[in-house]
Amino acid sequence: MENPELVEDYVSRYFSVKSFYMDERAFYFITSEYNAENFAQLIEDLDTLRYVPFIKKYEEDYRITIFKKSESGKSRLHINVLLFLATILTTIYAGYSFEGSIIDGIAFSIALLAIIGTHETAHFFAARKHGVKATLPYFIPAPTLIGTFGAVISVKSPIPDRNALFDLGFSGPIAGIIVTIPVLIIGIYLSHIVPMQKTAMLFIPSILMYFVTYFTVPTIPDGFILQIHPIAFAGWVGTVVTMLNLMPVAFLDGGHISRSLFNEKIHIIISIIGIIVTFALGWIPMAILMIVILFMAKRHPGALDDVSKLSYSRKILAIVILLVFIVCLSPIPIVSV
Repeated sequence: MENPELVEDYVSRYFSVKSFYMDERAFYFITSEYNAENFAQLIEDLDTLRYVPFIKKYEEDYRITIFKKSESGKSRLHINVLLFLATILTTIYAGYSFEGSIIDGIAFSIALLAIIGTHETAHFFAARKHGVKATLPYFIPAPTLIGTFGAVISVKSPIPDRNALFDLGFSGPIAGIIVTIPVLIIGIYLSHIVPMQKTAMLFIPSILMYFVTYFTVPTIPDGFILQIHPIAFAGWVGTVVTMLNLMPVAFLDGGHISRSLFNEKIHIIISIIGIIVTFALGWIPMAILMIVILFMAKRHPGALDDVSKLSYSRKILAIVILLVFIVCLSPIPIVSV
């Protein structure tokens, strides 16, 4: 680690240092003080030296840990565009395969990409709001039932405090579900009641999908099922995407929200519960991926300022997002024979 005297001088400007030590990975300062504004200023000052500080409770005191800032690669907009265009094609084909009509394929693609795109774009703007560097969404084309593995943004700088961490986790699912609801309503309205077939994929509806169907579709007689329109299928995918992203596991959106509310130890316990719920609902590959993410990463570092308190309004929003999670809970579809 370089410039220990200069780093110590910066820290001493804002905090009374009780003790200081360092190793090959980081500088460590113990202080009895905590001041959110001073720590925010320390973040700015150390950024000029290419260092990044974290502050956490440490017994009766606080520990400021300072790491060398990792270099982030440059964003390449043309890759975003090419992946998006490829995902349009793969989702149109998926929708076409679902119903055998190119018009339905296009409708499915528009509906699904609107949900996924809104979700990730909300993350992007939440990051920008808090001064966190992030890329535009990368859509991921794939030869799957829905033609995509979704989309992601890459966060390229640390998250400053718990409020920012909550906003990054909360923004995507809430924006995505706002688009999902009208997609579901339109799709269910366009669906048809047909005789039960010998072989059919049966969707066990989430609470949200059940209520949309209840108020949109007349009573379905015995021996008949609702054959959902591709747009309704896109809406169902939207509820599943929202549910899986809100699982309070590791670095998923729900994991960010959980980590903004609780400390690291409680977050790990909640992550394990989230994985168990994912297994119970039948989403086995996703549950296995969650295990890999959780135990390879081992810990969620939280925000730079892990001592900061979550605002009251965000605690209320946490209850709202819990309700969204509950109404979106969806078991994996089953095939009737």
